[in-house]
Amino acid sequence: MARPRIRKRPMAEINVVPYIDVMLVLLVIFMITAPLLTQGVKVELPRADAAPVENENEEPLIVTIDAAGNYHLNIGDDNRKGVEAEVLKKRVSIVLRRKPGTQVLVRGDKDVNYGKVITAMALLKQAGVESVGLVTEPADKVTR
Repeated sequence: MARPRIRKRPMAEINVVPYIDVMLVLLVIFMITAPLLTQGVKVELPRADAAPVENENEEPLIVTIDAAGNYHLNIGDDNRKGVEAEVLKKRVSIVLRRKPGTQVLVRGDKDVNYGKVITAMALLKQAGVESVGLVTEPADKVTR
C-alpha cells in the first residue's frame, strides 16, 4: 500500500532581523548627529512674536533680573530695591501659599548672564512654582 505524499507548503515569512539591525544603526546615527546640529545657533533673546498671556483678574507675580544680576520682586514697598535669592524664594512661597493659582513671570534684562535667569527659575521651582512664564518685548516694538 502506498502512502499518500504530504507536500509541505513554502513558508511565507519575512526575516525582520536585518531590518531591526538597519533601524538600530540609523538610530545611533541620528542620536550622534542631532546634538551637533544645534550647537551653532545664534539667538537674540528678549524679542519674540509670542501671543500675550491671558490676563486673569489678579496681578501676576513678576521676578525681574536687572543688567547687574540683581533680583527684584513686584511686591512690597520698594520694588526698585534688589532682594537676595533666599528672600526671593521665601516671599514667593508665601504668596503661593496665600494664592495657589498665582501666575509667575520672569523678566530678564537682555544683557544679564543667562545663568542668573536659570538660577531665578530654579529658586522659583524650589519655592513651589509649577510653571514660569518669560516676559519678552514684542518684536515690532523693539528698535535697533
